[in-house]
Amino acid sequence: MADTELAEVADFLAGHAPFAALPARVLRALPARLTIRYHRRGSSLMAVGVDNHDLIIVRSGAIEIRDADGGLVDRCAEGSTAGSTTLIGPNPSRFDVVAIEDTLALHLPAEVFHELSQAHPDFADHFDAERGDRLRTAVSSVATNPAGEAILRTSARDPVHRAPVSVGDDVTIAEAARVMTDEGVSSLLVMDGRGVVGILTDRDLRRRVLAVGVDPAGPVTSVMTTDPVVAAADTSALELLVTMTERTIHHLPVVEAGRPPGVVTTTDLMRPERVNMVHIVGDVSKQPDVAGVVAMARRLPRLVEQLVGQDVAADDITRVVTTVGDAIERRLIALAEDELTAAGHGPPPRYCWMTMGSRARHEQAPGGDRDHGVILADDAPEGAEDYIGALAEIVVTGLEACGYPRCEGDVMASNPRWRQRLTGWRREFRQWIHEPTSDAVLTASIFFDSRPLAGDDTLHARPAEDIAARAPQGHNFLGHLVAAAVANEPPLGFFRGFVLARAGDHKDTLDLKRGGVGAIVDLARAHALGAGLVSVNTRSRLLAAGRAGALDPAVAASLVDALEFISHVRPAHQTRQAASGATPDSRLRPSELTPFEQRTLREAFHVVRDAQQAPAQRSPGHLT
Repeated sequence: MADTELAEVADFLAGHAPFAALPARVLRALPARLTIRYHRRGSSLMAVGVDNHDLIIVRSGAIEIRDADGGLVDRCAEGSTAGSTTLIGPNPSRFDVVAIEDTLALHLPAEVFHELSQAHPDFADHFDAERGDRLRTAVSSVATNPAGEAILRTSARDPVHRAPVSVGDDVTIAEAARVMTDEGVSSLLVMDGRGVVGILTDRDLRRRVLAVGVDPAGPVTSVMTTDPVVAAADTSALELLVTMTERTIHHLPVVEAGRPPGVVTTTDLMRPERVNMVHIVGDVSKQPDVAGVVAMARRLPRLVEQLVGQDVAADDITRVVTTVGDAIERRLIALAEDELTAAGHGPPPRYCWMTMGSRARHEQAPGGDRDHGVILADDAPEGAEDYIGALAEIVVTGLEACGYPRCEGDVMASNPRWRQRLTGWRREFRQWIHEPTSDAVLTASIFFDSRPLAGDDTLHARPAEDIAARAPQGHNFLGHLVAAAVANEPPLGFFRGFVLARAGDHKDTLDLKRGGVGAIVDLARAHALGAGLVSVNTRSRLLAAGRAGALDPAVAASLVDALEFISHVRPAHQTRQAASGATPDSRLRPSELTPFEQRTLREAFHVVRDAQQAPAQRSPGHLT
């Protein structure tokens, strides 16, 4: 190219990302290292299955990018690029690139691309972001039903069809009932000057007024449900359903900016893909014995199979599995208490039964075991430990009958190690934080992923608050967490191929859990505890860490997408295993995956690897 033409190309590149961010001297020298090519309309610039060694920059005209299945990925005009996937990842190309107009393209050789990427992080970040966008598109494509509507992703405001009907807190029961009749509603919000103070439903009128002969002239505040559970307007439909199912409520006020835009009912949420979970949870709570609970538990695999078949998002599937499992365990605990009372052991002491690990994060996969422990009140009577031990053994036996195997690591309340008085637990986690060892951190990570399931929730709240306050100061402890977070490497080889087991029962398989889901969980925990965040769910931890500045928001979003896709592949694989009579696990052969799944899984693992390298390069005691 002539000098004037080189100058024109430099000016052109200066107007488009990511070249615009390059230093002026680099930009001036770059055109001489490019080749310019003319591509007639309909001609191929890249082809699936063919190696590519250039970054293609559209100078004029337009190109179209399609995947191996012919699906449209993108249409690119002047200033756009193509081909970075084969420069960052492996050849051959996974895309067809065709000129849809007569096109003039600048071709940047691979060696120049890598030179610029190493010397200028902003240049490399641009193409990493492109990869994140592709992963996000892939996640979206597997989380929609055939009609293209996102399943279980609607927010609380979406089912709200009318403004709430409300009255002041100074009206009578009779006046409130008349308003409900006139408006044709089954619930009524009771408001004062600050907001919602109560809710009155048809059921309240039947049970609290008519059935017990309360005078309708009395104040509505005497029969309403005070301080009702409310939901933020951006709460997902699934979270609403889980809350309503767990608390056995049928009306839930939605609140936005301090005011209620409406009330959601269980009827609003009863779409076909949700109703089975509600029925199972409701039926579990009514079972009079363990045999009845076991019968209900056998319905869960079929429900998961239906959700997988509908391409429901993996995060939603694990929440459904967790919610049903929680209902089963709560019922077994209640039945165990009844059994011990009948045997003359008296009333239970004050305790909190806590669930731990993936269930605490609402991320339990089908076929998983159940980690749990007990916090016993300090003022519980002497011998209370024996009561809890007997209770735990009954519950664990019941869980086995329901298809939940005993934890191989013995992280169960039947193990004395995992049932202690509050003082003992607080002493332990302080030692974990201030005098950490690798084994202690592994134990601590189980406890830190915990939530109360039954009993006195306040016993769990105290140590949880202490953890959030103390963890950011435990630099050695955080260093151990970081080391654990980067130890589980994704199963990717040097050239981005999958690394498979070479021998044993799992020969020729890749592990979706250890270097995939598990690695993301560890990263999220380390960043969240380092920032003093109280979230337990991995997705919530990542997004909260991004908002708090403990993690780059773009990295956090990419990890959320990677977690969703890897988790999408896992239940589909486990459902196939269960259908064939095999024990579900997290190891599969790449041949089980479609080309689309293989490509996107590589992208997801690559995101995990990049995120692991960032904290690994920092001081071991600090995350930020």
